[in-house]
Amino acid sequence: MVKIFTDSCSDLTKELREKYGIEYLLMNTVIKDKEQPASLDWESYSPKEFYDLMRSGERITTTQVPPQEFVTVFTKVLQQGDDIVYIGCASPLSGSVETGKMTAKELLKDYPDRKIYCINSLNACMGEGLLAIRAAEYRNSGMDADTIKEKIEAIRNHVDQFVTVHSLDALKRAGRVKATSAFFGNLLGVKPIIISDKDGNNIPIKKVKGRFKSIQELASLTANNLDPSETKCIYICHADSDEDVRELEKQIKEKCPDIPVYTSYIGPIIGASIGPDALAVFSFGQDVEQLKV
Repeated sequence: MVKIFTDSCSDLTKELREKYGIEYLLMNTVIKDKEQPASLDWESYSPKEFYDLMRSGERITTTQVPPQEFVTVFTKVLQQGDDIVYIGCASPLSGSVETGKMTAKELLKDYPDRKIYCINSLNACMGEGLLAIRAAEYRNSGMDADTIKEKIEAIRNHVDQFVTVHSLDALKRAGRVKATSAFFGNLLGVKPIIISDKDGNNIPIKKVKGRFKSIQELASLTANNLDPSETKCIYICHADSDEDVRELEKQIKEKCPDIPVYTSYIGPIIGASIGPDALAVFSFGQDVEQLKV
């Protein structure tokens, strides 16, 4: 049996995790000097409470997956005689994949017949989650850990992420976007469109005037780059932006009427970096180096 893991950056809801048989490793948020698990089920606070804190000026920081979390979770799986495929947040955004690899190397000394693969997803949020879902589908079809690793690494640059934010300030403070690109979010009324590049960096690729135009742009970019043969569902995530996400959902459904749409919140780890009111769309499509923009 192969166990599929992701982490708090994946933003997979409980519904999706249970549907596909995916587990996740906990990162932590730090709010007012208090560290607490970054639960994707919002057990410590509601999304509105979380994002209202940020709106009020509260700085929320985060941690990667602690080494002991890897040891505890992986050891339990290995003792059950199962293999592990962990699909982690893009390495430019988190050191969790490397920590997982180091932990796996030590654990496998005691379990030489087992396999642990820690895969850099080159994505975050539901881009990472989308790959975990696909890995679970591969597992459920009977593939072993080696095959799953190979196939996930082959498609990870075909996850298309299109994001808009009110400002790049939160991303810049968190070191999650290149500072040389900060001007995209500093012009009055101008909204950046951000992708995840081939190495997993958040890169602003264009700017549009106004929030409504940025929503239109997300829908158009998704539709123009979508691979309908690979995309079983389009995923929309938002940082407590209910009215705008409904408009985005409407436009996506108009442009891609034959593909289901699933809408959920941006979780606490990504949310702490991207800030309130962000909108994001994820699907399988063009290789990120060949996007039609």
